Amino acid sequence: MPKIADIESTPNPNARKFVLKEPLTWGVSRSFSSPAEAYTDELAAQLFCIPHVTNVFYVDTWITVTQDGEADWPALLRELAKPIREAPAADAASQAFAEREGVDERDLSDEDRLKLQQVTELLDERVRPFLQQDGGDLYVVGFDGRELRVHYQGACGGCPSSLSGTLTGIESMIREIDPEMYVVPV
Repeated sequence: MPKIADIESTPNPNARKFVLKEPLTWGVSRSFSSPAEAYTDELAAQLFCIPHVTNVFYVDTWITVTQDGEADWPALLRELAKPIREAPAADAASQAFAEREGVDERDLSDEDRLKLQQVTELLDERVRPFLQQDGGDLYVVGFDGRELRVHYQGACGGCPSSLSGTLTGIESMIREIDPEMYVVPV
């Protein structure tokens, strides 16, 4: 049962990040934007039973919960804490890493495969750690040589700064790889 070490605000005023003392997963991220998506995940399903919850994202030792903006945070945090504390911690046997949905590299040219590899390394080193620190993440869902399609998760999913400042920053960085490349959030 994970104990809550801290609760942090995120740049998204409708999201809070719970920092845990034990991991919920080992490198496997889970993202749900509706109760229907969460029905196979016990923790996410319990959190969606709480009024106002609109998104649940968790990986390793943190979980981000987003609300609709109508709830009082102190009261909602008390309700959210119970199922989070009762969730089973990840056990050593479940240390498998998830295969992330995304780009099928078999369909790419050698040149595009190299570009995608460079973009992925750039995102992993210069973008994702900061998004994760703020209770979110992103991953590449499509690439056609010029258009890079990314999907924001957790606190970043509905955050205005993700769709403006962060996106502009990512686009600026990937243009170091290819000046004609651009980013589309999906």
